[in-house]
Formats: sequence, C-alpha cells, structure tokens
Amino acid sequence: MHIETFTVGMLSTNCYVASCEQTKEAIVIDPGLDSSNEAKPIFDYIEKAQLTVKYIVNTHGHQDHINGDKLFQSKYHVPICIHTQDADCIEDLQTGTYPSNILLIDGDTVKFGVETLTVMHTPGHTLGSICLINEKIFFTGDTLFAQGVGRTDFPESSPPLMRQSLDKLGLLPDNLVIYPGHGETSTMKIEKEVNPFLGMGNMFG
Repeated sequence: MHIETFTVGMLSTNCYVASCEQTKEAIVIDPGLDSSNEAKPIFDYIEKAQLTVKYIVNTHGHQDHINGDKLFQSKYHVPICIHTQDADCIEDLQTGTYPSNILLIDGDTVKFGVETLTVMHTPGHTLGSICLINEKIFFTGDTLFAQGVGRTDFPESSPPLMRQSLDKLGLLPDNLVIYPGHGETSTMKIEKEVNPFLGMGNMFG
C-alpha cells in the first residue's frame, strides 16, 4: 500500500490517499478542506499517479474531516463511508446523483485493489469515531495522535468510551505504523512508551 499525506484546513488535518500499488485503486481518507483550492494538489496527485478512487472514508464526522466530502464525491462519483453513529453528519450529502453512502460498523472491511483495511470502532472523540487497520498500518483519526489523543469535551464526546477505546488500542502490536488525523506519524511501540494517555495512570483513569 502506498500512502500520500496532504495537510489541509486551518486545523491541519491529515488527508490521506491510500492506494493499491498493483491495481491503482485508492481511497481518500478525511478530506477536511477549508476551501476548494486545497483539493487541487490532491486531484493532481491522483491524476498523475493514475489512481482510481473507490471510496471516500471519514474517520469521524467533524467538519475538519468531512468538509471536502461533497467536492470529492462530485469529482469521482464514489460512496462516502462513515460509521453509522456519525452518519447524521453527512445526511445532506445523500442524494440520488451519486452512489449510496456506506454506513460502517465495527469489523467491516474497506477493500481497494488487493488491500484491505478493517474498521475498528473507537468511540470517545465522537460516538462514531473509527480507526482503519491492517497488519502493518493504522489510520487512527482523532482517536490517537503522536503523544496525544483527541478531545473529549465536545457534546458528542465521551471520556469513558475514549478510555475503553484506548485500552483496546493498547493491546495492538508494537509494529503498527500510526497515521493520525493530525500531526506526525508514529508507531504503537513508541506510543505505548511515551503517550501519557495509554496504559495505567492515564488521564482517563
């Protein structure tokens, strides 16, 4: 799998284009644009790499992750994938013009070419927050950052659910490379060692 990262919007959201190197099928994760101009480098990359976009995938429903959904859907005529508990965030994008949006649940898979990412439901930041994982990489959205986690002080957030999600993440293999919704990449090994929100004595108790 090839992963290209584009930092977009005022909150410096990581928009990822993940592609199958064999088939050139791709997914766009979290196109949280503030303006349509920010889409051009992404469109240009997809065209230059001769990729075929199969899905738009949102790790959760906050505006800094979904703002570009409509633009990308109108460009590539593909479904938007989001967890069922954050589906209300994109209700206005469900029209008859494009393929039906896909509502995800824990354990679902997102397949493009020979690549498969498994959906892990990780509520806390929002009720419908998800991560996408395979044996090597881990797109964590706003659940887990390098040395941090997503905020839990929004109306749709839940510190107890975030604690449960982080406990689940703490059991994952050390070798996983983390691609977060904001900030730099990391690994599970590093985060288990330095992230104050993982393990015993963390802020969530």
